[in-house]
Amino acid sequence: MTPTVRVQAEDFDAAAEAALLTQGRTDIGAVVTFTGLCRDEGGRLAALELEHYPGMAEEEIARVAAQACERWPLQGVTAIHRFGKIAPGAQIVLVVTASSHRVAAFEAATFLMDYLKTRAPFWKKEHRKDGTSGEWVAATEADDAAAGRWG
Repeated sequence: MTPTVRVQAEDFDAAAEAALLTQGRTDIGAVVTFTGLCRDEGGRLAALELEHYPGMAEEEIARVAAQACERWPLQGVTAIHRFGKIAPGAQIVLVVTASSHRVAAFEAATFLMDYLKTRAPFWKKEHRKDGTSGEWVAATEADDAAAGRWG
């Protein structure tokens, strides 16, 4: 099984992606989907700008998705990450994992999101409603601690 990995500017349809992963399959007993959205940071954020290095980002996400497939008995994995200016409320990231059993699907999805949140090769910059540009956003200590549990 080869994971599906896409880095794109366009929005995605989470239900359609999950349906593609399970279409015609009767060996799948659990599908976990996670969709990450852009927050407005208390009303001060106009957009979050995400940049990446084309080719490298896809390769790195595919490498970690393959690690997930080695760690858990998965029948399918889809990881989609958007780039460009993302407005509050808009979708940024999608992870879909499919397995015979729910625990593997949940753990693999969490593993992938912990990686995407902390170590994926994306750079995020805030654009504030007052017209100023904020700082480049780094992973938080809590994000790093969550990712650290995977060893």
